[in-house]
Amino acid sequence: MADWFGHKRYGYGAGRPISWQGWVLTIVFLAIVIGSTFFIEEKPLAVIGVVVPTILAFILMCARTTQGGWRWRWGDKE
Repeated sequence: MADWFGHKRYGYGAGRPISWQGWVLTIVFLAIVIGSTFFIEEKPLAVIGVVVPTILAFILMCARTTQGGWRWRWGDKE
């Protein structure tokens, strides 16, 4: 799979998107999370039922498509 996100210089996880696929994934993620809080605000359990799987799917896709994978980084040049 191609690299959609850059790695963080310090710490663990993904950095910002570095390809159009990463940007699209991030925008869709934000639209689903923000949209679900506005459109389903009377039913908090429904919001949780939408937001939690969306967050888990986003984290999984970020982990699989991060340049160099997820690992702890100390700021050294790679």
